[in-house]
Amino acid sequence: MNQSSEGSFSPIEKVAHWVEQYKFEPKVEEFGRVVAIGDGTAWIDGLSLAAIDDLLECEDGSVALVYSLSEKLVGAMMLIQTEKIMSGTLVHKTGRRLSVPVGDSLLGRVIDPLGNPLDGGRPPLTSKQRLLEVKAPAIIDREFVNEPLYTGNKIVDAMIPIGKGQRELLIGDNGLGKTTFALDTIANQKDKNVLCVYCLIGQKRSTAVHVIDTLKECSALDYTTVVVAEATSLPGLQYIAPFAACTIAEEWMEKGRDTLVIYDDLSLHAQTYRELSLLLRRPPGREAYPGDVFYLHSRLLERSTHLSPLKGGGSMTALPIVETQQGELAAYIPTNLISITDGQIYFEQFLFSSGFLPAIDVTRSVSRIGGAAQHPHLRKEAGRMKLDYLQFLELEVFTRFGTKLEASLEKKIKKGRILRELLKQERLSPISPEQEYCWLIAFNEGLFDDVPFESLRVFQEELLKKFKATTLVLDDPREKWLKEIEEAFHSISSTVQQTEQKVA
Repeated sequence: MNQSSEGSFSPIEKVAHWVEQYKFEPKVEEFGRVVAIGDGTAWIDGLSLAAIDDLLECEDGSVALVYSLSEKLVGAMMLIQTEKIMSGTLVHKTGRRLSVPVGDSLLGRVIDPLGNPLDGGRPPLTSKQRLLEVKAPAIIDREFVNEPLYTGNKIVDAMIPIGKGQRELLIGDNGLGKTTFALDTIANQKDKNVLCVYCLIGQKRSTAVHVIDTLKECSALDYTTVVVAEATSLPGLQYIAPFAACTIAEEWMEKGRDTLVIYDDLSLHAQTYRELSLLLRRPPGREAYPGDVFYLHSRLLERSTHLSPLKGGGSMTALPIVETQQGELAAYIPTNLISITDGQIYFEQFLFSSGFLPAIDVTRSVSRIGGAAQHPHLRKEAGRMKLDYLQFLELEVFTRFGTKLEASLEKKIKKGRILRELLKQERLSPISPEQEYCWLIAFNEGLFDDVPFESLRVFQEELLKKFKATTLVLDDPREKWLKEIEEAFHSISSTVQQTEQKVA
């Protein structure tokens, strides 16, 4: 009978015809058993068809991810581990790869790397999942970094500008303000249509609480997702945490949104990777890290980019944090990340100890591609500032020995000391691009030169307040800006003098 005559079949004949066409084959499902379990890893026997990154489920409810393969055993990292798991526990392949929930419902939430809520709320209402490990966008799908991402920091926005889609490393010893700078940058994205993801990897619970409280304090949690894998969590969760954060931001990027991801920090992530690798008997290399630790971070950070208009034009800016020991930049992980990223912002111990905050060392910091994204008027005003500041730092060394300098050099040193004082900034006090532009013009025009040194910060703060809600824009003529700034300076001088007279 041909297919056109099927409509004339009786119900019994249709069933018989379906049985004839259907191939009955036994369904084979592979099972294994746990041989050894401990330190967040498991060795499993019997899964001969398992592949790297396969998701495994145990009969006790535990979940593991295949990480290492040998002739007889499969090594896996535990993602969910119950107290019931033991040697002999039955394990089977799920046939799935690891994925995480994504979408706008994650905004304002604190979750673990698997998407489970940690803030006491209900599970995020999202129906979409994305694979954790995917290929980075192809070169043809990328656009040049050509839009600025303002951090609100005077030093960075003037001399080390960052563009949307850039990967800028925050590097320095522990406790020098890297996390504070990252939080300030997120706080500055308010009302700028930039969605943020803050990823905490292997940090203490007190650090996680501080980050969340700070984001709430500056009303930044509404447009931020916090992914937490604290120090007491399983090594497997700490390992997948940055990839989960990247995946969440990637969903928004592909929808044409601008995103910012903070990885805090990748030195602890590398240590977790080393721990898992040694437990699962991968051969150690330099500093006992496995040989593919460079590939680990490069495949993560390569996913940060600015997509072309044909792909929606979204962007993912990455600010990975890495810790150094005693300022040693030549260590294995810092050098890896320096070579992967598009520049670094270096935090220095001496500056921090001397009270220069944020303790950013301009001499060692660089942004290789951010200058192309900087507004041309800002770039022009800050053009020689970095060079002049570096020359001042060299000249200042001679003054320590009582060396008598020429008048022109003395003037440069005075100007440099004024600039250093003006570059200081309190935490959680980001400034707008317009405020940045106004103080740069004031400095370049020498308006701060006659201000008493101890009053410089007061003058600058008052100037920034006057231009906080200015109607001027960066594209307005410089002459128009200068006129407004001079009028503001005159007003500030009168106010400060009256205040001093009252105090006297």
